[in-house]
Amino acid sequence: MKIDRMIGILSILLQKEKVTAPYLAEKFEVSRRTISRDIEALCMAGIPLVTASGPNGGVSIMEGYTIDRTLFTSSDMQAILAGLRGLDSVSDTNRYLQLMEKLSVGTSNLLAGDTHILIDLSSWYKSALSPKIELLHSAILTGRRISFTYFSPKGESARTVEPYYLVFQWAGWYLYGWCGKSEDFRLFKLMRMTNLSLGDSFEKRDVSIPNLSPRHVFPPQFTIKAKIHPSYKWRLVDEFGPESFQILPDGMLLFSTEFSDPDSVVGWIASFGDGAELLEPLELRQEILRFAEGICQKYRPDSET
Repeated sequence: MKIDRMIGILSILLQKEKVTAPYLAEKFEVSRRTISRDIEALCMAGIPLVTASGPNGGVSIMEGYTIDRTLFTSSDMQAILAGLRGLDSVSDTNRYLQLMEKLSVGTSNLLAGDTHILIDLSSWYKSALSPKIELLHSAILTGRRISFTYFSPKGESARTVEPYYLVFQWAGWYLYGWCGKSEDFRLFKLMRMTNLSLGDSFEKRDVSIPNLSPRHVFPPQFTIKAKIHPSYKWRLVDEFGPESFQILPDGMLLFSTEFSDPDSVVGWIASFGDGAELLEPLELRQEILRFAEGICQKYRPDSET
């Protein structure tokens, strides 16, 4: 990508007094014409680059320009490396690590030592996830629609979407795009998408970075209160934080939060077995009762047998 290459060129120029256009072209596997355009773009961005022809010619940053030639500290480079390794964890290629090598040309001293942050974004299903991410990434870059079958709590449906962003959020991967069926921007969970195929090209819409705050994506409809057995304190801390509950005199935990739909409330309470009791709202207590009666009916021995 052009921006990646330009950052790499700038990183090299910050570490070397002068480099030639053929050197840069070979390093980034592009033509000299492309490097010339990148140099021109960097100059337009306010970086004063000087080019000189002849035996001692090349490209350099203007002498006296007050830019720190140690743009990346060791901590900076380690943080970048951790992030790029995380992106490679969902890819079948080493594209991002190769980018890191380009960024670090001439700065091997800044990469000494081990990285202490390990990021794996691949989930349990890397073999199924990686091809989807590669295909969707390609569709976003080339501006092509994507068609797929989608599975949601409302059922199975065929979708055609104009893709704009790949999003890692809530411990999962999502596609953000314009859905022709809904005629609006939507988030689609990648693991619920099957039969992906590239479609025709589309003219991109004006779109800003999506608002992915939980209250925007999952507008709360219910404020619940529940008593939770203290053996599940770890789970409340893990899912909602240590401020989400109070310890009652009998040791039980009084918990309160917001949910976006009743099915989520019922499923969440049921996941504690007999270790949780929903106190409010009252109408959802009846939903949980019906759910429990249905389970009992399914597993009760048949009285006629």
